[in-house]
Amino acid sequence: MAIHYLAVTEILQQFRQGSLTPVELMHAYQQRIRQLDPKLNAFTSQFQQDALSKAEKATARWPQSQARPLEGLAVAIKDETYIEGQITTNGSRLLTEAMATSTDPVPARLLQAGAIVHGRTTTPEFSTAGVTWSELWGVSRNPWNPAISCGGSSGGSAIAVATGMCSFANGTDIGGSVRIPAAFCGLYGYKPPHGRVPEISPYNIDPYCHHSLLTRTLDDLLLLYPFIKGPDWMDSHSFIPDDNPKLKPRKPLQQLKVALAPTLGFYQVAADIRRQLDHTAEALRTQGVQVDLLEPAWDERVIETAKIHQRALMGMTLKQKFGAPAARKQLTSYVQHYLEMVDQLTVDAIFQANLHSCAMWDALAVIFKDYDLLLCPTLATSEVPADFDYSKDRMQINGIDVDANKGWFMTYPFNTLGQCPVLAMPNGFCDNGVPSSVQIVGRPYQEADVFQLARALSDTVAKDFYTSKFPEL
Repeated sequence: MAIHYLAVTEILQQFRQGSLTPVELMHAYQQRIRQLDPKLNAFTSQFQQDALSKAEKATARWPQSQARPLEGLAVAIKDETYIEGQITTNGSRLLTEAMATSTDPVPARLLQAGAIVHGRTTTPEFSTAGVTWSELWGVSRNPWNPAISCGGSSGGSAIAVATGMCSFANGTDIGGSVRIPAAFCGLYGYKPPHGRVPEISPYNIDPYCHHSLLTRTLDDLLLLYPFIKGPDWMDSHSFIPDDNPKLKPRKPLQQLKVALAPTLGFYQVAADIRRQLDHTAEALRTQGVQVDLLEPAWDERVIETAKIHQRALMGMTLKQKFGAPAARKQLTSYVQHYLEMVDQLTVDAIFQANLHSCAMWDALAVIFKDYDLLLCPTLATSEVPADFDYSKDRMQINGIDVDANKGWFMTYPFNTLGQCPVLAMPNGFCDNGVPSSVQIVGRPYQEADVFQLARALSDTVAKDFYTSKFPEL
């Protein structure tokens, strides 16, 4: 396999053996960026010389047995995550010179473990869309089909991982911003339960908000996840106890009970995505797992509940900082629309949304009392143009109009119920050549079950996903 497509587990093994060096790896990524980034637009900035200098130091540490656990790996960091001394634009023309004065917990831990940040990745302005484009950085495109979106808001990170421009990448998820791009780009994208991975304020008090990683393989995710989780004094919620840190299975695979929820009660779901979900369910049944069709008693109020919550905290934060008329004129169309909706927010709407989140849990608890896991699509359709603008454009699935903002991805119900761990992973391909993806949803804080089921699927529907199918652009 080409160096740039090596899994993190394989890279570290070759580093230990001396058959590959961090310098060689960094050169491979930089060549890949030069080759593909002009077509796909994954990076906002690169640190080529600094990254090579750090790779040289990492190369010297491995033979001397001084290497840290992630020594010499190249991690791409979303242009929303703070690293002291680096400009963080959040995809906005208002922040082109915004220099970070501190480092967020996740990149701090990765840097401490020896990873090298070689570039920052594209995001929609202020991470407020499920696609990735902005007036500042332009349109980011799907590597499998450049006419289609790469997803958002961690879209550049997903492109970088999928095309072999980095070893792995970070992402943040307040409505699906890790899982949506993971789905579009054929990756593993994990939303930990709230509090498991520390965040900075004010997002650390938001149960919708999660910081995590995007990887090409399940083994890579399992290797890297322990480095970012666990308590941090920046986040009081991160001190929630973890009674199974090594993610050991609670029971044999064949004793897991899985609820199959193709529509989560109300979504329109495209036929190609439904077909792959059914194939995934059958692959589990072949391995002796009980999979039963069972939808939660949800309806379209789920969409409005998520919208209202996101406007009430993140939206009000943006309005406070950038809500003045002069600033609004410089924002992208979708952020202007977003702030217009924030302007209309009422206390009663927030109250009703909070009550409905309780009703959502009540309906899901009916399932989780008898089933260990829930299986559903990540996306309801992959037919989303790269430059899609939910403030202006229509979205149809199965010939039916759906909510252009949130009617086409199925991730945010599990931000509303943020204590549930959720893994998005590839499970085949859609008719347009873009990967399809399935979400594995666990009971609150029961992460081991999610990864146990993912293992069963990684060896079947996702086996050899890259080595056999990835197109060369």
